[in-house]
Amino acid sequence: MELTNEFHVPVPLERAWAVLTDVERIAPCMPGAQLEEVEGSEYRGGVKIKVGPITAQYKGKASFIEKDDVNHKAVLKAEGRDTKGQGNASATVTAVLVSVGTGTNVTVTTDLTVTGKVAQFGRGVMADVSKKLLEQFVHCLEHDVLSTPEETVAAVAKESASVSEATPGSGGVAGSSAGANAPASGAAAPLGEPERPTVRKIDYKPAAPVNILETAGAPVIKRAAPIAAIVFLLVWLLRRRKK
Repeated sequence: MELTNEFHVPVPLERAWAVLTDVERIAPCMPGAQLEEVEGSEYRGGVKIKVGPITAQYKGKASFIEKDDVNHKAVLKAEGRDTKGQGNASATVTAVLVSVGTGTNVTVTTDLTVTGKVAQFGRGVMADVSKKLLEQFVHCLEHDVLSTPEETVAAVAKESASVSEATPGSGGVAGSSAGANAPASGAAAPLGEPERPTVRKIDYKPAAPVNILETAGAPVIKRAAPIAAIVFLLVWLLRRRKK
């Protein structure tokens, strides 16, 4: 299914582009998402989704397959698998940024494929959920990311770089569990073998799962009602049989 959403951020185009293509910086604003590690240009993590008593967790990876700094267009490919083996999800997310006055308009088109229990809700509910989650993301973006002065961001980046240089093989994060066989900072890879990117562990606090019922409200409850009724009926019949 294809979902299209738009939002506006009150910052100039170049700054909006720099922020929105910095996955590590915006990851904490993504509802239910947890960025866990980065290897080269590949980002790895998970997403938690809750539907009533059912919680699904997808583990996967994402990477940019296109990042056009001139036309301000970015395409991110993501794929994940339910940790219980009950479904998969994949998405190609295309973001196009356009300058409007002193701010920036962002159009996000998501080509989403979902299998398993979450897929039962269909396009209508998915569109409603994605819209509300995007609103939460933009609110966090404006209050927690874009409100931070660029000077502060630059200082934090410089400090992180210093830690990286002082801790060979750590990838800039203290306590990183980069492979023991990874070459030390500045050391060349063994002859004939390509140098492997360092795996950096990302230390973010665990993300709360996205509660689909609370997020979508009536549309999901309406669709979930028949399922709940069947479950209730089965439980009732089992109890009668036991009696």
